[in-house]
Amino acid sequence: MTEKALVLFSGGQDSTTCLAKALSDYNGAITTIGFDYGQRHAVELEQAKIIANLAGVPFTIIDMTLLSKLTQNALTRNTIPIESKDGELPNTFVDGRNHMFISVAAIYAKQQGISHLITGVCETDYSGYPDCRQDFIHSLNHTLNLAMDTSFVIHTPLMHLTKAETVLLMDSLGRLDWYKESHTCYEGMRPACGKCPACKLRLKGFEEAGISDPLAYETTVSEVPG
Repeated sequence: MTEKALVLFSGGQDSTTCLAKALSDYNGAITTIGFDYGQRHAVELEQAKIIANLAGVPFTIIDMTLLSKLTQNALTRNTIPIESKDGELPNTFVDGRNHMFISVAAIYAKQQGISHLITGVCETDYSGYPDCRQDFIHSLNHTLNLAMDTSFVIHTPLMHLTKAETVLLMDSLGRLDWYKESHTCYEGMRPACGKCPACKLRLKGFEEAGISDPLAYETTVSEVPG
């Protein structure tokens, strides 16, 4: 495509894959946007800058620290231990995060004359977050178009991919080396802890894909929690 696209970019594995795919799919300008919401793993934004530089695309960070004042959870409070209990949402779920991020990205995109928004949400290998579901994305896409009288298209290239399939996609795009700079660890550690739910899910994906993760880990436990 020759149209411009905006990638919601955290510097994580999924958004890094989305950036690589956008560069492959679009001939027009690609730009990226990230959000500082007081996350305990704020180092992801520093890694996002590095990857955006590797990709040769602009990266803008938006201050969304208001979100951390509205909701208390394990991602906005490093004093809360990361937990996942059977039958409950993980306490790493941030109420309204994707809703707010995509909405703010849409406002930013409209000012830039961009109608294509790309986000790495996925309902296949995910932690039960309701704002990663396709139904939510479709609903928000419709709402944003009504709210701003425009024609945004929210793209979710990873929506139905497992983590292993995401790794294989990145490999096919020839950008697997970018994963070395990506950040997944909820604890904000580099080398990554290898033990938090996000690290375990990532490691499981690489194991199932039969590819070594170029990211450095303190430990390499590959089992998912539960």
